[in-house]
Amino acid sequence: MRDMSSVPVDPRTPVMQAATTPAQWDILVIGGGASGLGTAVEAATRGHSVLLLEAHDYAKGTSSRSTKLVHGGVRYLAQGNVSLVREALRERGLLRQNAPHLVRDLGFVVPAYDWWAGPFYGIGLKLYDVLAGKLNLGTSKNLTREAALARTPTLQPEGLMGGILYFDGQFDDARLAITLLRTLQDHGGVALNHAPVTGLIKEEGKVVGARFRDSETGQEHEVRAKAVVNATGVWVDEIRRMDTPDAPDMLSPSQGVHIVVDRKFLPGDSAIMIPRTDDGRVLFAVPWHDHVVIGTTDTAVPSASFEPRALADEVEFILNTAGRYLSPAPTRADVRSVYAGLRPLVKPEGGADTKAISRDHIIRISEGGLITLTGGKWTTYRRMGEDTVTRAEGLAGLPERLTLTPKLKLHGWSDQVSTDERADHWKVYGTDAERIQVMPDAGIQLHPDLPYTEAELRWGIRMEGARTVEDLLSRRTRALLLNARASMDAAPRTAAILAEELGKDESWAAAAVQEYRAVAAGYVLE
Repeated sequence: MRDMSSVPVDPRTPVMQAATTPAQWDILVIGGGASGLGTAVEAATRGHSVLLLEAHDYAKGTSSRSTKLVHGGVRYLAQGNVSLVREALRERGLLRQNAPHLVRDLGFVVPAYDWWAGPFYGIGLKLYDVLAGKLNLGTSKNLTREAALARTPTLQPEGLMGGILYFDGQFDDARLAITLLRTLQDHGGVALNHAPVTGLIKEEGKVVGARFRDSETGQEHEVRAKAVVNATGVWVDEIRRMDTPDAPDMLSPSQGVHIVVDRKFLPGDSAIMIPRTDDGRVLFAVPWHDHVVIGTTDTAVPSASFEPRALADEVEFILNTAGRYLSPAPTRADVRSVYAGLRPLVKPEGGADTKAISRDHIIRISEGGLITLTGGKWTTYRRMGEDTVTRAEGLAGLPERLTLTPKLKLHGWSDQVSTDERADHWKVYGTDAERIQVMPDAGIQLHPDLPYTEAELRWGIRMEGARTVEDLLSRRTRALLLNARASMDAAPRTAAILAEELGKDESWAAAAVQEYRAVAAGYVLE
């Protein structure tokens, strides 16, 4: 523990001062997930002054719990939503160019166990290629049985007739969020996490700002802005009711569950996509950080939770479905972590099954001028931000400027990275990796079953706004998702480093460990 006589400067102090100093911001963004960060980066790069407030941590909710794909949405193509797929494929290509250190091309094998599956899915995936145009990542093609097994050796061989190969993007969702945070800061924007908005400020019926609380001190603050954007994902209705108390629900949240297993269950160079499961969804098995993510489900939930939990039947569904296609089949004992995320699906007129609800984003402006952005997905985060800022400029009388983000290189941009996701976990930092690797703790591994070093934790605290053990082990590193039990074992050392960096004592660190383990227990499959 650091000597308390030499307490370090808390990196949060200058951020809090910056957040509360201006008399009025051009744009205030509430929410630090994909949509909020995308909007804030869009606004800052257009030259507007921007403050982003996040109630917990960046990507704490849905935005860190995805299937880890930057994709056009093969399923949406089957639903006939060609325009959504075309837009997503364009955005996929732009993100691949703008953040090559975070996004890599990945081949997907669609196994064919029926004679008609190859031609049927092959035609659809050729259309997928056409819609991607010049930003396509690779051309789809038919595979023989032998070629399919060569790419995915653990596919169930019995009855396999061949397959189709197509290409999409794979990424680290929480690390993209942190990269957007750093990009926002690079362009003069200010962001503050652990700062929940407690109310909106209204004058003459118009929203002119917000009140927020510093979760660490309990102190309340007021900030004013020409435009206020509600980009809080599955919690947008809570913010909307701060403006209009009787506002009806916009959202019909749906839960998606994933399990994480060892890489041995998918040792080849490709992912697997099962085009139709018993519940009508697709199922993916995706290599990720030398592990495999398998999911997802689609379960309607009555309300949003900050820590949604996987239901027993959701886990069984994933294991049973994966077991039909993988040999050997993963069991409950093989699951290193299980996580659940909530999709902010906009309620359809007349009601509909969640699988049929469009994933396109929606912008609504209240009578009081509150701009609400919801829906969408990580792949289209940039377009969501562009559309929102354009609407905000017109509403607030801000200078109307052209977007720069289609060709904006994100923080740490580097194309000097390996295409092998197992080769080097440092690549997610881009050019920052070199700075972390020369830190004194860069050679000290945090835990024998995790790839991370103590230097990465210190970097996360000093440069990336991490404030809790969970911030560090779930989102600055991905320890919680890769191996929940190992992350719980690493919690005491993580808390000690956090306490040392922030000038806290041992009792604070002990409480931080208990708080983290209570959360992490929900990721362990008993």
